[in-house]
Amino acid sequence: MASLAEIRAKLREQETKSSGNQGGDNGIYPFWNLKEGQEALLRFLPDGDTNNTFFWVERAMIKLPFNGVKGETDSRPTQVQVPCVEMWGETCPVLSEVRGWFKDKSLEDMGRKYWKKRSYLFQGLVVDDPIKEENTPENPIRRFILGPQIFQIVRAALLDPEIEDLPTDYQHGLDFRIAKTSKGGFADYSTSKWGRRERALTDNDIKAINAHGLFNLKDYLPKKPTDVELKVIKEMFEASVDGEAYDAEKWGQYYRAAGMNQATGDPNTRTQSASPKAAIVEDDDIPFEPTPAKVAPPVAETKSSGDSKANDILSMIRARQSK
Repeated sequence: MASLAEIRAKLREQETKSSGNQGGDNGIYPFWNLKEGQEALLRFLPDGDTNNTFFWVERAMIKLPFNGVKGETDSRPTQVQVPCVEMWGETCPVLSEVRGWFKDKSLEDMGRKYWKKRSYLFQGLVVDDPIKEENTPENPIRRFILGPQIFQIVRAALLDPEIEDLPTDYQHGLDFRIAKTSKGGFADYSTSKWGRRERALTDNDIKAINAHGLFNLKDYLPKKPTDVELKVIKEMFEASVDGEAYDAEKWGQYYRAAGMNQATGDPNTRTQSASPKAAIVEDDDIPFEPTPAKVAPPVAETKSSGDSKANDILSMIRARQSK
C-alpha cells in the first residue's frame, strides 16, 4: 500500500497536469520577459508522446469579451477564454456560427474577434538565458508557448530540403534563437532563427532527460469540454455578442472571467492590470503571443454600431436554432 506521502505526491502531480501553469508551476520559460535586443537560445526536444508526429501540440482558445461582471457596479470589460473543440477534431459551436459571418463584410471584424487564437506548446532546454531567472525549476526541461509568428519560423525550417536531420535529434539537432525586438510599440520576434550548425547535446543534457523524462505535451492542453460545458460555451458566446455582462453565478463553475481562478487549464490568463508574465498582445498577424509589451484596453462599441450588429447576429443565431 502506498504511503501518505506517496499519495500526496501523486495527487499534486495530477493537479499540476490538469491545471496547466496554475498552482505555482514555473515549468514554462517566460521568454516574453526578454528585454528588447536580447536573445534566448533554446533546444527543442521531442514530445514524450511517441504517437505525436510533431514535437509540439497546437492549442486553440476562443476569447469571449463581456461588458463587465454582473452585479459589480464599477466592473470593467473582461473576457473569458474557452477551449475550441476543433483541437480534438470536433465541431465548435462558436466557430460554426462565426464562419458564416465572413461572408458578410460588415461582420468580418466581429468574426475575427471571436475566431480561435492559436498557440503552440513545445518543450526543451534553455541553453542561454539572458533573463537570469531567480527561481528556476529543478527539472531543466522547460515548456515553451509560442505564438504563430515564432511558430512559422520553426515550421519553415522543417520544410527546408537542406536540413537533413530533425532539429530535435540529440546528436545532429539545431538550437533555436528567440530574438526580441519591437515593431509599432509591440514586441516582435520576427528575427528569431535556427542555428546554422548542428550541435550534440551535452552529457548533462542527456542525464537530465534520462532523470526527468520528457513531458507528454497533450497533458498540458486545456481540459476537453463536456457536452454540458459546450452548451455553456455557446450560451456565453451568445451573451457576449449580445453585449451582456459576465454572469459568475451562472457560468462561474464552468469557465471564469480573467482575473479569477481560471477553470480551463489555460496557462495564459490576465486581467487589465496583469503582471508582465501574463500579458498578451493581440494582433491580426500575432493573435496569441505572450509578451509584456503594450496591451490596449478593450474599446467599447458605440450604441449605434456595436449594438445593432450584435442584435443582427443574435437574430441569425436564434433563427437557426428555431429551424
